[in-house]
Amino acid sequence: QVQLVESGGGLVQAGASLRLSCLAPGRTFSTYAMGWFRQAPGKERDFVAAISRSGLTYFADSVKGRFTISRDNVKNTVTLQMNSLKPEDAAVYYCAAYSRSYYSTGDTPNVWGQGTLVTVSS
Repeated sequence: QVQLVESGGGLVQAGASLRLSCLAPGRTFSTYAMGWFRQAPGKERDFVAAISRSGLTYFADSVKGRFTISRDNVKNTVTLQMNSLKPEDAAVYYCAAYSRSYYSTGDTPNVWGQGTLVTVSS
């Protein structure tokens, strides 16, 4: 089973950028679509972005145009680049792996990382 380790969270001011990374050790990483979710205090965990094995990307409306997702199938990493951060982007961000090589809207990941905290001050 794929194991996921996130890094890159922290405290930034509104308007700043932050890059989150997810390392998925193991030779099966490139098989799966990968994604990022986030959960703010008192709220449900929400979809942020996903990337298929081939590199097709998908984004929540709230982050379109500000966030990008990419993957390196050699280094077994997936990256979430977050630009123009807003206070409402503050949350714990989770890396996730899907059970298929492609992503379809509403798919639920089957593997989750531990999460990394992003705080955005206004």
